[in-house]
Amino acid sequence: MTEKEVRDILTKTNAIMDGHFLLTSGLHSPHYVEKFNVLQHPKYTEQLCQAMAEKFKDANIETVVGPVTGGVILAHETGKALGTRAIFTERVDGKMTFRRGFSLREGERVLIVEDIVTTGGSIKEVIDVVKSYGAIPVAVSMLVDRSGGKADFGDVPATALLKMNVETYKPEECPLCKNNVPITKRGSTGKK
Repeated sequence: MTEKEVRDILTKTNAIMDGHFLLTSGLHSPHYVEKFNVLQHPKYTEQLCQAMAEKFKDANIETVVGPVTGGVILAHETGKALGTRAIFTERVDGKMTFRRGFSLREGERVLIVEDIVTTGGSIKEVIDVVKSYGAIPVAVSMLVDRSGGKADFGDVPATALLKMNVETYKPEECPLCKNNVPITKRGSTGKK
């Protein structure tokens, strides 16, 4: 699937939005990708996850892991496409962890999936959880990388179906705030 095809799906489902948004990272942006506008359509979700899986079909992935909330759906569909198990991490007292009896074994090969990445903070936490079990984070696969190439996962390679170079601002430097453009709070994960 090409980046244009991915963008077309996100545009058709109104997942790519314009306005004044407060991101989970605390940064402000004139653009937002509302993942659930596309994830509510199983047909498109399946197509996107098959495209994510395609890149790793020969990587001997054993488990796909995604962070709650959107990562659950992506992990499930990508795992289905790869024929693997799919699990997810959750926050407990602000810390990313496995719950519900999920675990990994030492040496287990893991693909980490995420919906929209701005800073990569949540993915870094998932990588730490995977490594804490002695499992191997083979790669990170993102639906949309909107970090402008700034999200860095150290020794774990990353790929995205769509790369967007979207400007973000610290609240005190946001031109939208300075122009009194009302803010739409989107994308809160409960992260502390």
